[in-house]
Amino acid sequence: MQEQNYKNHTRLVPMFHYVAFSLILLLIVAAGIRLYKSYVFNFRYVWVPAMFLIIGVVLLLLAWYARAFALKAQDRAIRAEESLRYFAITGNLPDPKLTIGQVVALRFASNNEFVDLTHRAVKENLSPKQIKEAIKEWKGDYHRV
Repeated sequence: MQEQNYKNHTRLVPMFHYVAFSLILLLIVAAGIRLYKSYVFNFRYVWVPAMFLIIGVVLLLLAWYARAFALKAQDRAIRAEESLRYFAITGNLPDPKLTIGQVVALRFASNNEFVDLTHRAVKENLSPKQIKEAIKEWKGDYHRV
């Protein structure tokens, strides 16, 4: 596996992010067009494209929320892992002012710079992008989906 760094740390799953979402959107658009044409030209067959439109919307919502819920669960796990790492290094809990975005970004920092960067993130209210750009020794996260 390629070593992770700031330029290549984002992860996209092509079959999910591109293919599945594109097909769902195509289904919604096609069903919408067909529903309009059925309504205008032949009213008695409106229910079939309407059902396809409903199915497309449901699939879109399912795909969207499946991803959102998985990321939320991963964020909670990352917060717990990074809090434990901070506690193991310092003997204290991290500052509660850290946002989840900051904690998620800090997971890429090596132990040598983790504590200082954590304090700096709170003090300067660094964005996740600024935190990632400030990391000198990148610690890859190869388990996040």
